[in-house]
Amino acid sequence: QEKNTCGSEDGGLRDFWIPDYILLSESRVKKPSHIPASPVIVFVNSRSGGQLGGELLVSYRSLLNKNQVFDLSDNAPNKVLHQLYCNIEKLKCGGDSLAPEIQRRLRIIVAGGDGTAGWILGVISDLNLAQPPPVATVPLGTGNNLPFAFGWGKKNPGTDLKSVKMFLDQVRHAKEMKVDSWHVLMRMKVRREGVPPLELPHALHEVHRVSQSDALDEEGYRTFRGGFWNYFSMGMDAQVSYGFHKERKQHPEKFKNQAANQSAYAKLTLSQGWFWASLSHPSSSNIAQLAKIWIMRKQGHWEVLSVPPTIRSIICLNLPSFSGGLNPWGVPSRRRLRVKEWTHPYVDDGFLEVVGFRNAWHGAVLYAPSGHGTRLAQARGIRFEFHKGATDHTFMRMDGEPWKQPLPKDNDTVTIEISCSGQVKMLATGNYPSKSVNDPSTPRMTKDNEHDSDEEEVIEESKKFGAASGFQLPEGFHISQVS
Repeated sequence: QEKNTCGSEDGGLRDFWIPDYILLSESRVKKPSHIPASPVIVFVNSRSGGQLGGELLVSYRSLLNKNQVFDLSDNAPNKVLHQLYCNIEKLKCGGDSLAPEIQRRLRIIVAGGDGTAGWILGVISDLNLAQPPPVATVPLGTGNNLPFAFGWGKKNPGTDLKSVKMFLDQVRHAKEMKVDSWHVLMRMKVRREGVPPLELPHALHEVHRVSQSDALDEEGYRTFRGGFWNYFSMGMDAQVSYGFHKERKQHPEKFKNQAANQSAYAKLTLSQGWFWASLSHPSSSNIAQLAKIWIMRKQGHWEVLSVPPTIRSIICLNLPSFSGGLNPWGVPSRRRLRVKEWTHPYVDDGFLEVVGFRNAWHGAVLYAPSGHGTRLAQARGIRFEFHKGATDHTFMRMDGEPWKQPLPKDNDTVTIEISCSGQVKMLATGNYPSKSVNDPSTPRMTKDNEHDSDEEEVIEESKKFGAASGFQLPEGFHISQVS
């Protein structure tokens, strides 16, 4: 017989409760008398936030049905959600009245870092559901850009029962927002003999040829795909992030809580020369020297993007939250919007904002009320092409997951293409910075005296080689790879 862990006398928590016969295919049907207003499935990365993940897992399991709360160390979210929706469909076919209500009202809670949230969003995208559930994020990572973008804060709201109840209440009243999904396709030549394995993040995995007409599917080249919802970046910011993740992997005992993680990150920023990049960073590693970049401003029309030679980091931004909640794009003036033919930055308009930075001092201007990076473009698609140069690698990052990217040594080419494909639903609460193109209250008027040092683009045609068709992760990857 099903045991109600939260207690039937607590009417508030009943609104989040899912009975066992909905969750488990072999469970005996025992319909509750109450239809939950906001049924939830909870995924917790118990390895995020030091001990916070484990504590949060205990709290959620004590308040809800333990079968609707999952530790990502033990349960793959794709299998969990696939089973849940299969059960719901079977029950609906059998005439069950509660199953369609659970499906219509279901909300997902993800506790972890940006990498964990991206993992769950990818799973939901690949399920291709008629009614995809919206997602709320509990900040447990270091940057927590996704939670901040939708009003859930930068720091963990607490792991005790009272804090969890308050969070659940926020989830019940949160607003649904659609958010663009961005696919990444990377093609590179890899020599298998005597070469160390690639250090790619879990969000990028190898696939076979994109299509039968794929002219760039050449011998010796391998194709990888993945996706993001917040940002893709390349350069010194990703280098600092890579150093942090590598240090945390080698010495996990030093990273026991969010405060310690953020302190270690700041020290790495100093030690790796991001503040005095002009002295310690070779100009051959500047973005303009590393890659040729195309952008698509109008559908099907590619233009070469001119990047100032001093730019050492480039960010392709979907949400107004980067590096712990900062907004690199800022709020352009009406004059700038008119001259550049830009729009206000929305999370559901099919455009990325492309921003460049010279060094960490340049990034520090984001703390000023009207601070921003060097705005380069708004684009429906972006393509990077790398040829042989003075350096054999660079650093890249997607939604908080960094990696060291090998670059061509001979006459090879590394190509990365980013394109918009579909949308997911997020839950937003409070005063959140993300804005929707469908929200009439979104536009914010700014002064016309703002000055930017943006460069003009040079037009040139380029060839698009396709987009990834899914976010599915490879078999056998470990939860420790995800923030």
